[in-house]
Amino acid sequence: MKKKNPNLTAEQKLVMFEDGTEPPGSSELNNEKRDGSYHCANCGVRLFSSDSKYESGSGWPSFFQSLPDVFETKTDYLLGYARTEYHCKNCDAHHGHVFEDGPKPTGKRYCNNGVCLVFKIKN
Repeated sequence: MKKKNPNLTAEQKLVMFEDGTEPPGSSELNNEKRDGSYHCANCGVRLFSSDSKYESGSGWPSFFQSLPDVFETKTDYLLGYARTEYHCKNCDAHHGHVFEDGPKPTGKRYCNNGVCLVFKIKN
């Protein structure tokens, strides 16, 4: 059972719980360069450090590494081919897809919908 935060916007609900995707280039987090961390907009769990964020050119906030044990994955065929979809392990909210075309050291690209994230500046 997916636990939805009642304060989510309609767009957040669509992306996180109804297989939606935000338009590429629409997230203000694409340009976020400050030190801090990225948290699940639904449950608040810390998912990424700003140290792992990079500009992938995809139009969505991208990271080469997540924090340990925060996501579960499944195979998604919505576009007619296999992609690895990832969800918050705590609340099951969909965040994006992970690809094998990222930078070193991991070679991964976590392509995350910005509406699914809350950025918190490092104090």
